[in-house]
Amino acid sequence: MEDAKVVTLCGSTRFEAAFAEVNQRLTMEGSVVISLGMFRLPDLPGHDWAADSSELKERLGAVHFQKIRMADEVYIVDPGGYLGESTRREIAYAESLGKPVRYLSRESPARAGEP
Repeated sequence: MEDAKVVTLCGSTRFEAAFAEVNQRLTMEGSVVISLGMFRLPDLPGHDWAADSSELKERLGAVHFQKIRMADEVYIVDPGGYLGESTRREIAYAESLGKPVRYLSRESPARAGEP
């Protein structure tokens, strides 16, 4: 049996529902899906995320770049074609590694799970 394709999802955290739909669809198609680790910061007693924001953003970005390196393909979750600054950086990184990049917004409506 052939190994399953590994697909890393990239996109804005504002699209949590779309991430879940794409993850489910790709998993059902037989892909190993690597997604975002979190869509919002946890509420930790006594922790000020604002004070830690630059270090945290850098750390999470490095982790996501590793997820991209692990992938056979990168899938951009971009409902309506929205691409934020972080997502654009991730696309450029994936392309620099020669990873194929697919976009939700460029798929047929039936395939993208839309009516």
